[in-house]
Amino acid sequence: MSKSFSLVLRTASITAGASLLALSAYASDAAAAKASKQQALVNKATFAVQSALLDSKVKENTAHILRETKAVVICPDVTKMSLVFGGSGGRCVLLARGANNSWSDPAFYHLSAGSFGIQAGYQHSQLFFFVTSQKALLNLMDHEFSFDASADAAFGNNSSSTQNTPKEVYAMQKTKGVSAGVSLGSSKLKPDSEANRTYYHQVVGPEDIVVRMQVNNKAADPLRRVVMKAFNQ
Repeated sequence: MSKSFSLVLRTASITAGASLLALSAYASDAAAAKASKQQALVNKATFAVQSALLDSKVKENTAHILRETKAVVICPDVTKMSLVFGGSGGRCVLLARGANNSWSDPAFYHLSAGSFGIQAGYQHSQLFFFVTSQKALLNLMDHEFSFDASADAAFGNNSSSTQNTPKEVYAMQKTKGVSAGVSLGSSKLKPDSEANRTYYHQVVGPEDIVVRMQVNNKAADPLRRVVMKAFNQ
């Protein structure tokens, strides 16, 4: 083999190695970007719970629901996409209460709604679903969940008694600092498998995360702590 041909082979090998390193770095950066997107949602959810359920004064009927809650879905930024078409959507996290009032890590979900009751004139809202039965929690696992249009509750200034008609799921929205009940009409909640896989670096479903509690991401611990404080009062 001539020296020039050997030099060409070595150069090609170095170039290929550099390309592989570049591809690996790109893949790593892409994964990190996806993970940071999920962490940003977790951080927003932490702030939403703190501001809506800890920093604000909670009415007695709301406190009663919080004490009975088996799981909570937190959608920290639900967007009303169009006043004409009435579509809404947002990314959410689900946490469930475990033994000794401990709380799970978050499972990621996506909320979509064809007709959603966000107050007129507002484009963004925080939304909470309080799940008060194990049956309703299990119904949220691993498939698209459609909310009954009657799943609402009375909060804040729009008060009407709901204590005589217990439900399995209650909803609360907070818009511009005001908490209120919300009409869910045709809302659907679906697990975000890619987000769950990205955040926990393995293939896991909502049941693995919130029921079996098989995974933990320490970056979600501040959210778990604030949820524990809000719901274990």
